[in-house]
Amino acid sequence: MTYGCAHGNGLYFRTLTAEQLQKIHLASCRVLEEAGMVIHHDEAVELLKKAGAAVDSGNRVYFPTFLVEKALQSAPSRVTMYNRKGEPALYLEGSNVYFGTGSDTINYLDPFTGERRGWRKEDVAQAITICDYLPNIDFIMSMGMLSDVERRMINREQYALMVQHSVKPQVVIAEDGDTLADIAEMAAIAVGGEEQLKRKPLFMIYTEPTSPLQHPVESIEKLLLAAEKGIPANFACGGLGGASVPVTVGGALVQANAEALSGLVIHQLKNPGAPFIYGYGNSPMDMRTMQAVYGTPEAILYQGGMCDLARYYRLPSWGYAGCCNSKVCDEQAILESTMFTVMGALQGCNLMHDVFYMEFGRTGSLELLLISNEVIGRVKRLLKGIETDWEYLAVEAIKRVGPGGNFLGDPHTAEHFRESWQPELSDFNCFENWAAAGSTTMAERARGKIKEILAVHKPEPLPEEARVKIAAVLEKAQARLNCKHSSKPA
Repeated sequence: MTYGCAHGNGLYFRTLTAEQLQKIHLASCRVLEEAGMVIHHDEAVELLKKAGAAVDSGNRVYFPTFLVEKALQSAPSRVTMYNRKGEPALYLEGSNVYFGTGSDTINYLDPFTGERRGWRKEDVAQAITICDYLPNIDFIMSMGMLSDVERRMINREQYALMVQHSVKPQVVIAEDGDTLADIAEMAAIAVGGEEQLKRKPLFMIYTEPTSPLQHPVESIEKLLLAAEKGIPANFACGGLGGASVPVTVGGALVQANAEALSGLVIHQLKNPGAPFIYGYGNSPMDMRTMQAVYGTPEAILYQGGMCDLARYYRLPSWGYAGCCNSKVCDEQAILESTMFTVMGALQGCNLMHDVFYMEFGRTGSLELLLISNEVIGRVKRLLKGIETDWEYLAVEAIKRVGPGGNFLGDPHTAEHFRESWQPELSDFNCFENWAAAGSTTMAERARGKIKEILAVHKPEPLPEEARVKIAAVLEKAQARLNCKHSSKPA
């Protein structure tokens, strides 16, 4: 299976000029030197102090620019992620683009009943199974916050479902360093040991600062552990425009960039050369509703600026696609999610998550997931561009057909027509044929496809020995945390 695609000769988009990039970088360095960061983690503060940072009031750290420059020099410019079988799957470099789901939506929009309810383990298992099938979903996240599991076990139980129901690479959420250690242990079991996991990383950890300008102890725990174990890490500000970051797009980019760079410095001080993915997820705030919103022009400009900065720093990038503010899978959902997907691809964002998010990330829709899979397929075809070698310019075919002929019977057509993009859900029939087939809408066809996938697709299973060992990791965590037993495996 081929994951993702490079831009090739296709379309391309840039948001910032070289001069603007330098301005934002220098402004972020001023923020780091003059405002600093409050860091609630003793080891990180000590690492920074020994490296030459000034520390005030015990944990307010001022970052000299040379530390930023040193970290940028040591961080790798490319990261490869692997699937569960040890095969290279995601080449995070240049303008390669890959798409995946999001994590931890609170509500599940049941495609079979229409009910909006909490996620159960069986729901997440089915959702991951669908992602394993879909050709344009390149990586997976946990998708739903489990309602039938003890709270402190949610991230661990989610990961056990992810690793057992798909071979695809993963991006994970962990509440603290202890949770991340258990996830890493389960991943190592699945791929054949810690050294294999370090050499061929199966997952990336997504961790965040607390904007503005603070680093919680849990976030830094995860960042340092990832650096130590060679787990690819993303330290991404989730700023809210006008609330936790400035309301202007430029100001939000400066602050979010400063926070990302400060995380990079800590990460590289712990283990120079450890893999780091750069990015952040700023959202505008609708001042009428006080709600963070997806897919607006400002949100897309945030992401475009971030992608340009990632290339400026020669780091892989992280962002959004396929998410929306709508509460149901309607025209607004498709408009917003498609715009984010198309623009993120044109911006060359390496790793785009949150495909299937609705209601500002509170609800997950499998119908939107399947529709977005088709949108991504269209986008990947666009990025391949136009072939212009002699065969594709078709001069000989044009000469054979000549004036007044047609190409239906020409061998050139027979040779190449299957290369054109083809839909699974979009209807290309005339009205009469569409009506005869049931007059279905796109969402209805998506629901039918969900049933079909769940009926026929069986993800490649883990060996029984690995499943037993993963169950033991969960049991040990439950005992350590003094939790009640979780429900039976999905």
